[in-house]
Amino acid sequence: MVKAENRWKYKKFIKNIMLYALCALVAICCLFPFYWAIVSSLLDSTHLFSTELWPSKITWANYRCVFGDSTFGSSFLNSVIVALLTTLLTLAICLLAAYPLARHKFPGRKRVLMTALSVTTLPYVAVLSGMFELIRVLDIYNEKAALILSYMIITVPFTLWIMTNFMNSIPNEIEEAAIMDGASRYLILTKVFFPLLKPAVVTTGLLAFIAAWNEFLFALTFTLTNQARTVPVSLALFTGASQHELPWGLIMAASIVVTLPLVMLVMIFQRRIISGLTAGSVKG
Repeated sequence: MVKAENRWKYKKFIKNIMLYALCALVAICCLFPFYWAIVSSLLDSTHLFSTELWPSKITWANYRCVFGDSTFGSSFLNSVIVALLTTLLTLAICLLAAYPLARHKFPGRKRVLMTALSVTTLPYVAVLSGMFELIRVLDIYNEKAALILSYMIITVPFTLWIMTNFMNSIPNEIEEAAIMDGASRYLILTKVFFPLLKPAVVTTGLLAFIAAWNEFLFALTFTLTNQARTVPVSLALFTGASQHELPWGLIMAASIVVTLPLVMLVMIFQRRIISGLTAGSVKG
């Protein structure tokens, strides 16, 4: 009996070691590119391709060039404005649309949800020509409005799907009690549902912000000047001292500057993100 128990403990110990080793391997694979980008951003061009895990000589010249570049600063500000407006408009539209989709039965309801879900599977290039024609007709080419409109094609479908599923998980008794107290639909949505929807709002808002912040194809296609470009396009257009030189150190430094705000947002809201992704999976 004792031997069987010891054998079971030994097997459990080995399984735990293998599990921790696998988790450590996955963490290294995910974090090492980011770590190497930090190391590369602290090297000058002569030591950029060295194989040292940590540079023996650190330079902040790349970061000084990034912060001293007015074009990068303008692109960074454009990304902040476009991502924030895209997120706010997406949340406003999806909150208003998710309420009837989740709480009311009407013909075509499932088709709307399935259409929203299917749109998320389309490659962006499939809608590129149609979006270009729409932006041309609206005369908003090379404007922030063009980016916001095109980004909402990406952010609205998955936000609507998550919001609808989350609203479905709210018990009907809460809405019925509010109706009995004389609350209007608007008050139910804003005063009753919205406080319960905060985890979903934070989750979808952050996902929408990240999608808008990192988008490249639409930003490259629908902007022409540095005054309208966002950060991903500016990073792609960085040039070195000569035509055939790629300033990897400068690109890595700019990438770190661009990535840090997203990392900080995820770390601040990580608990709400997890609860927002899982709360809508169970009804009741």
